[in-house]
Parts: sequence; C-alpha cells; structure tokens
Amino acid sequence: MLDPGQNNELPPIPGKRYFTIGEVSQLCDVKPHVLRYWEQEFPQLKPVKRRGNRRYYQRQDVIIIRQIRSLLYDQGFTIGGARQRLEGERSLEGQHLGARVPAHFFSSTLTAGFGASEERLRSASVFTRPSMPDFWIWSLNEPR
Repeated sequence: MLDPGQNNELPPIPGKRYFTIGEVSQLCDVKPHVLRYWEQEFPQLKPVKRRGNRRYYQRQDVIIIRQIRSLLYDQGFTIGGARQRLEGERSLEGQHLGARVPAHFFSSTLTAGFGASEERLRSASVFTRPSMPDFWIWSLNEPR
C-alpha cells in the first residue's frame, strides 16, 4: 500500500526502538495534535505511554501512521474509509491455511495443473476441518 516511491518527501525511519511524538511528527509530516486524534480514530495505533502519559511510538506505529497519512492525504480516503481499509488489510494478514475455502476457488483447471487428486485435497488441512461440508469436495469433480 505504501510505496517507498510515493514517499520521497518523507525521511527514512531511523533504527531506534522508541520515538517521541515530536520525532514521529517530523518523520511522518503530521502535527502532534493530529497524531493524538488519530490514536482515538484508529484502533491499530496504540503507542506505549510512560512517565506522565508521554507517548512512545515503535517502528510499527510509525509505519501505520505513514499508511494512514497516505490514505487520507494522498489517496483521498475519509477517516472512516481509511479505518475500514486498514482493518481489511489486518484481517487478510490474519487469515491462515485452515480457513474455509469455497469449492469454486479450486477449479478443475487449477487442480489439474498441479497434479492434485481428490485424495490429496481431502488430506489437506483446508478440507479436514470437521465443520467443512462434504459437498465442497464433491463439487470439485462436477463439470462446470
């Protein structure tokens, strides 16, 4: 989402563990009060708070802030739209192999190209879940 080529004007992120709000403000070209507001609007943004509620951002927070900045300022998203976009990316990252996959995803041309047989598909972890209906596997053999 955040191409390094798009952000030639932003300085590189130094190899530090923690950044103050002032440092993040300079790194992301966003004012500190905007960063504090974004903390309320984006649940992904959670800086560490220490010593009298001083915020310390980690590298991942800086990357998220740059993504938010890109969505809002460069791509023209609203705050709600940017929030949905970030949550969508987060849920895609959280998917794992054991998730349900509909049968039409595995067309006969795809499975034939890899030499996969019905038995090999049954033995795969995607199809061995107890909640997986058998008709999903059976539909692989039906012509389309």
